[in-house]
Amino acid sequence: MTKKLETYCLIFIGAVFQGIGMSLFLFPHDIPSGGAAGIAILLHYFFSIPLGTGLWVVNFIFLSVALKYFGFSWTIRTMFAVTITSITVSLLTSSFTIPQSHVIIDLFFGSIFFGFGVGLLIRNGASSGGMVIPALMISSAYQFRPGRVMFFINLSIFLFTSFIIYWKIIIFAVLCQWVSTKIIDFIYDFEFPVISRQLTSWRKK
Repeated sequence: MTKKLETYCLIFIGAVFQGIGMSLFLFPHDIPSGGAAGIAILLHYFFSIPLGTGLWVVNFIFLSVALKYFGFSWTIRTMFAVTITSITVSLLTSSFTIPQSHVIIDLFFGSIFFGFGVGLLIRNGASSGGMVIPALMISSAYQFRPGRVMFFINLSIFLFTSFIIYWKIIIFAVLCQWVSTKIIDFIYDFEFPVISRQLTSWRKK
């Protein structure tokens, strides 16, 4: 029980860090942190759906697919992470007027917060949902680093988002992915003395 509680506490921390990076630094500039966030931004742009709500709905669809591949426990952990992230985004975007600083500064700090959060989720047998799910499927099957796989999957979403909203978004989004995936891979590979990997429990037995 203690180990399970520790795992969920770390997932909670990772999800909050991810939500802070998205809501305080990236979303004010319409920079998608990933494919699911890009779709959430498009839903907000076309239908005025709140970013937190759109993010949760998109992730729920992907998690329905992930249930069969990764099993019940992994899906529950990821749904918990997605819910905490969505709540964090909803609270910060609706309760506070977020002043915009220079886009490069926000991009840098947002990528670090996001990458650290996602890396912590992956280390504890969960994910941030969205395009991380197919990325984990591919990395699990072919032993690729998940951050690198996620980068190329998200790139197609960024291209579409930049075409619809603003062409410079693709530049900022790719920079965000480059920085955040470096952080993700660092957290993924780093040997923490306390936090143990749970990668072997991802796939459904």
